[in-house]
Amino acid sequence: MAIMKILLRPNIARLTGLRHLSIKPKFGLLFDIDGVIVRGKNVLPPVPEAFKRLQGKDGKFRVPTVFVTNSGNALRSQRAADLSKWIGFEVKESQVIMAHSPLKLLQNFHNKQVLISGQGPIKEIAKELGFQKIITIQELVKNFPSLDYVNVEKRNPLSGPVDPNFPVIEGIVLFSEPVSWETPLQLIVDLLMTNGMPTGLPGEIPYPHIPVLACNMDLLWVSEAPIPRYGHGAFLLCLESLYKKITGKDLLYTALVGKPSELTYYHANYMLSKHAKSIGINHNIDTIYAIGDNINTDIFGANLYDKYLSYCTKEEVLKSDKLKILLGKSYTEPPSAKACISILVETGVHNRNSKFIAEHNPRDFLPVDECLCKPAFVVKHVGDAINLAFKEEKFD
Repeated sequence: MAIMKILLRPNIARLTGLRHLSIKPKFGLLFDIDGVIVRGKNVLPPVPEAFKRLQGKDGKFRVPTVFVTNSGNALRSQRAADLSKWIGFEVKESQVIMAHSPLKLLQNFHNKQVLISGQGPIKEIAKELGFQKIITIQELVKNFPSLDYVNVEKRNPLSGPVDPNFPVIEGIVLFSEPVSWETPLQLIVDLLMTNGMPTGLPGEIPYPHIPVLACNMDLLWVSEAPIPRYGHGAFLLCLESLYKKITGKDLLYTALVGKPSELTYYHANYMLSKHAKSIGINHNIDTIYAIGDNINTDIFGANLYDKYLSYCTKEEVLKSDKLKILLGKSYTEPPSAKACISILVETGVHNRNSKFIAEHNPRDFLPVDECLCKPAFVVKHVGDAINLAFKEEKFD
């Protein structure tokens, strides 16, 4: 097993006294999916054998495990079915966290009229998350035909709204990169400049604009292609640049979820604790090992959450805790974990020789402390990552 230890996180040191031989683990595992378990539709070779180490005699997980992906184009149930096939035994829907999953916690927005953007079953995804009033890009175009004007073969001079009862859009939810970018980019900027009713420009551009909730900030991701591909982060970068160029103001995100957001790791921490209880572990999960292939999301996010864990018990921090403020009543309690340890696998976007590029991080997470982009460990593949966690925890 080729392991490279890059950085000793403070939380590793403060937990050495807690590690001991135990029948029931006091640690949990967070796995990224693309670049760690699969590349495109191809399962990476170490996966089936590696995950047998996590399977108990009853055929179920014996270590608390959650899968955290920045993908936003599928239902959790579908991804759980895929994972079950890939690793060789059952993964429950409750173990899967998509980029959009934390939006379930933002209940203040569930009763607002929202525009949703992405691909896949986006209406079903939105309803599963709790959103009750949903408009798609296609429905917006149907009611305001003249706004969709890039493609000369589709141009329609009818201004709209075709339906006089068409509702004012109160918020925008961006699940994942759309198939064709020009129409969503144009119409989303239109909504931001018109307070959600694009019948004409107001005398003054509203600012702050209507809320924007965005999922998945990955600039790049890996599939079967030999070169990393654009992710939703690239779409967001285009949207931010266009809005800034046209209005002279920065686009504002009410919430950014998916990795590297602390909100996503907070949610994953909670779901990890729930999975622990479901497999008969009633004590707290002290240490989380977060395994991923992308320095700018998986590693940066895990280290950022580790930093959050080290400070969130301090009273002065809790009073100004941005997660607590954002979640409101959905914030039940501070996380129980004491550390989140990052492990980079070399089967995806980055390897041990990758150079950190600050511009690849989401705009709202800059400036970046470069230490947060250094993994605690670098290993060849997911099998080595599991072996490493077991060795660190003296568990077998």
